[in-house]
Amino acid sequence: MKVVLAYSGGLDTSVILHWIKQNYDAEIIAYTADVGQRDEDMEAVRAAAYATGASEVIIEDLCEEFTTRCIFPAIRANAVYEWYYLMGTALARPVIAAGMLRAAERFGAAAIAHGATGKGNDQVRFEMAAYALKPEIQIIAPWREWAFKGRSDLVAYAKQHGIPVPTAPKPAYSMDANLMHVSYEGGVLEDPWASPPEDMFRMTADPEEAPDQAETITVTFHEGDPIAIDGVEASPVELIERANALGGKHGIGRVDILENRYLGMKSRGVYETPGVTILQHAHRAVESITLDREVQHLRDELAPRYAEMVYNGLWFSPEREALQSFMDHVQKRVNGEARLKLYKGNVVIEGRRSETHTLYDEEIATFEADDVYDQSDATGFIRLSALRLRSFGAKRVSEGE
Repeated sequence: MKVVLAYSGGLDTSVILHWIKQNYDAEIIAYTADVGQRDEDMEAVRAAAYATGASEVIIEDLCEEFTTRCIFPAIRANAVYEWYYLMGTALARPVIAAGMLRAAERFGAAAIAHGATGKGNDQVRFEMAAYALKPEIQIIAPWREWAFKGRSDLVAYAKQHGIPVPTAPKPAYSMDANLMHVSYEGGVLEDPWASPPEDMFRMTADPEEAPDQAETITVTFHEGDPIAIDGVEASPVELIERANALGGKHGIGRVDILENRYLGMKSRGVYETPGVTILQHAHRAVESITLDREVQHLRDELAPRYAEMVYNGLWFSPEREALQSFMDHVQKRVNGEARLKLYKGNVVIEGRRSETHTLYDEEIATFEADDVYDQSDATGFIRLSALRLRSFGAKRVSEGE
C-alpha cells in the first residue's frame, strides 16, 4: 500500500510517517507543499523525511497556484469570516489537497494522510477537498485513530523508535505560516483574556514601534484582481510579497478573534495578514466607484456565505463554484486604482478613481448649482417611498398608540 502524507518535518508528521508505515505496512510518499512558508529549510525537511523512512519525498512550489486560484478569488469576493478573519489557512488547504492527489496519481497511491487533529477545521478542509476531487480516495487521520494524547506521548514514541525530531524549543502556541499570513493558536492563547506574547508576531512590526511617518501607496486593479502597486506591475506572487512587506513595515493586519469552528466549538485565533489587508481595503475602494448600488449590496449579502463555505472546507463544492461565478462576473467592472495611507496598523483610503468604469458623476453629486438634477423631483420620490409608513402611522394614531 502506498500513502501520500502531508509532511512538514515537525514532531507530529515525523511520528505520523513512522506510525503509518508500521501500522499500515505502507510505503510513504512524503509531500511538502511550499505555499510561501518563511524561514523553512526545504532541503532539511527532505532529509528528515528520508531519515524517518519515506520512500519518496515531493516538495512542490504551490505559491502561484495558491495566489491565483485561492487568494485572488477570495479578494474578488471580499471574503472575510466573521468580520475579521481573511482565512489564510482555509484558503491554502484546497491547493495542498489538490497537490497531494496529483502525487497520489503519479505514484499510484490509494490513500493520503494528514496530521490535523480531530478537533480542528483542517481535517474537514483536507478531506472535503480530497473527496470532491477523488471520491474513492482513502484517508488516514492518525489523530483520530491512535492512543496518543499529546506532545509528550509523541516525544516518547520518537525516542523509542529513533525518529529525529526538531531540537529547537517549542513555542507556547502553535503556528502555521504561508504566503498570505501567519496564524497562531493553542497554548497560552487558549485563555481568551490573555494578551499574545510580545515576541510572537513574525510578519508585522508592533504598530506602536512602526514608522512615525505615514506612507502613501496606490494599488491598481483589473477586473477585481490587484495588478500593480505604485504603478509597478508584478506577478501575483510578487505583488502579494510586496504588499506583505509594506503592511509588515507599518504593523498592518493583526487580528485577534474568538471564532466559531465548523465542528461547533469556539476557538481563539490570532492572525497577521498584512498584504491582503491592504489589498482588501484598496479593492473595496475601487468597487465603491465602479459597482452599481444594488449589485454591490447583493454581493455584500452573499460575501459572508462565501466566506463560510471557504472556512468550512467547501472550496470544491458546487455552491462555492456557482457563487464564485457570480462574484467574478460582478468584478468585470472593477477596474481602477485606490490611494491608501499606511500608518501604525491602519489603512486609510485617501482616494479612488477609474478611467473606464466609474459610476461617480460629479455634476450630479455636487452640492453646488447644477443643470442635471432637479431637486424638486425628490418630493414625489419621498412621498411615494413613505406611502406605506404614512398608512401604517395613520392606523397606529387611530388606534390610540
